[in-house]
Amino acid sequence: MVSESDMTYLERCVELAEQALNKGDEPFGSILVSSNGNILFEDHNHVSGGDHTRHPEFEIAKWAANHLTPEERKTATVYTSGEHCPMCAAAHGWVDLGRIVYASSSEQLNTWLSDIGAPQSPVKSLPIHQVIENADVDGPVQELAEKVHVLHLKLHTK
Repeated sequence: MVSESDMTYLERCVELAEQALNKGDEPFGSILVSSNGNILFEDHNHVSGGDHTRHPEFEIAKWAANHLTPEERKTATVYTSGEHCPMCAAAHGWVDLGRIVYASSSEQLNTWLSDIGAPQSPVKSLPIHQVIENADVDGPVQELAEKVHVLHLKLHTK
């Protein structure tokens, strides 16, 4: 169930995705929120330089491992404009972060890319539940997924 406060955080993720696009990168943005609602870390995609591991969800997992206690990680929530790829889901699981809330799904992204003839990812797309055991996940959120869709159209139809 996605709450009103979840929507506020997801909207910030979409803003970060748009910032990434405006900087010449792929439109993905994510934030890490503590159990008391404080934004602890936020980032957007940085893959345009050639390092395709520079996903914001992966950066969140690394930051959390270095800055939060195990209990703080378990009670934190990751909000993201797009569902975690398998690499990011695995990092999330290994660090033992809590809930994940996403605006658009990997399945939606694959459909969008296919519809416009854009290159598909070289990594197989898997739902988060197929990577992380017992993951607490909510998404997609259709009204925000449409905004993410527009960002991907802008990226691939320049």
